Amino acid sequence: MEKSKLYQRIRKLPLVSAKLIEGLFAGNYRSVFRGPGLEFDEVREYTDEDDYRNIDWNVSSRMDSPYAKTYREERELTLFLLIDTSPSMFTGTRESSKMETGEIVSAMFAFAAAYNNDRVGAAFFTDRIEKWVPAAKGKKHVARLVRDMEQIQPQGHGSDLGLALKTFRENQKTRGICIIISDFRTMTGWPELSMIKKHHDIIPVRITDPGDRDFPETGLAELIDPETRRAVHSLGLNRGFRREWTTYFHVEETRIRNEFKRRGIPLLSIDTGDDPVEAVTRFLRRRRRR
Repeated sequence: MEKSKLYQRIRKLPLVSAKLIEGLFAGNYRSVFRGPGLEFDEVREYTDEDDYRNIDWNVSSRMDSPYAKTYREERELTLFLLIDTSPSMFTGTRESSKMETGEIVSAMFAFAAAYNNDRVGAAFFTDRIEKWVPAAKGKKHVARLVRDMEQIQPQGHGSDLGLALKTFRENQKTRGICIIISDFRTMTGWPELSMIKKHHDIIPVRITDPGDRDFPETGLAELIDPETRRAVHSLGLNRGFRREWTTYFHVEETRIRNEFKRRGIPLLSIDTGDDPVEAVTRFLRRRRRR
């Protein structure tokens, strides 16, 4: 997909998000992600539906009848995006690259959070932190964040998710939502994920491409790993080579899914040929029913 067409779609996302918010998407966002706690609201007469542990005995004794404390959820959350900008994310065999698909998903979550008056921040990372965007409120802030996605020119070559997670944990002291956008080609950070899971909601979004699992029937070709720059030769006409290519993808996919499953973290997988709006909405529906 040409850059101009992609960002034409992203600029329209506030309108798209508004329609989804009025329907299903933001409703799911609100119900899936709870606030950081409860704050006192008022004292009112006790009813059979109230929890007896919320009875205010001081007020009840003065009023000579039971009264209960009521609470409301502290809605304000921080949604933080960890966006992998390593070279492998800029590859793809469909109209959109993995990076372009990830940018659309990031923008959807960010605009939904802004609509719910939540703070939004982001870190763009490779084998280093390329750019850190402190969390703030407002649709203008999110619009600037979308422009940052468009203009980012990463300098690193590898992908160090462990570093990104550690930086997030050190800076995010209150409970929040951590959205990880990556193809998880070079996975680090499992210990950091386990620690962050204790205090934050985590949604890993794995962006894949058909070329990751199905090698084309081509002649002799030189393949260059975008992360390490190491070159290997391949023969796409060889069925055995294509079979091994596909097998490797599925082995890695199973390993990644199992690692997240062990930590109780649902994985959202989106292919570059998928409709990202539909994929995210479907994922939130499933989480809402849990």
